[in-house]
Amino acid sequence: MSLTIAEASQQTRRTAHTLRYYERDGLMRTPVRRSASGHRAYDEADLTWISLIAKLRATGMPIRDVKQYASLVRAGSGNEAERLSLLRAHRERVLRQLEEVRSHLGAIDYKIDLYEGLTSSALQGVDSTHDDTTATAS
Repeated sequence: MSLTIAEASQQTRRTAHTLRYYERDGLMRTPVRRSASGHRAYDEADLTWISLIAKLRATGMPIRDVKQYASLVRAGSGNEAERLSLLRAHRERVLRQLEEVRSHLGAIDYKIDLYEGLTSSALQGVDSTHDDTTATAS
């Protein structure tokens, strides 16, 4: 399989500008192959790598860490412990973020329950202006 930058852009849901940026800024695991005419020719491994970059970025990994990870991969075997350390540290950050989001979701769920109760009570004439903003959810 060999895809043009437009095709790779469509498949990865990244703009051509973003794909060029990944290559130019050292985020790719290997340089993207070029066709005889000099155009980029993406293969399945490139698309898989772009997907990984997207996932790392979507989970908040800083560009400098993605670059470091890509550099370690390009360097080849012998640095797996460093790669593992980088990914474990990122995983811990993501887990902390998930816990924080779960806590926020709990507060939202609490408010939904409160308003659902008030809505039911309002039908029975209870004051629906009550809003306990000091309550927290666990």
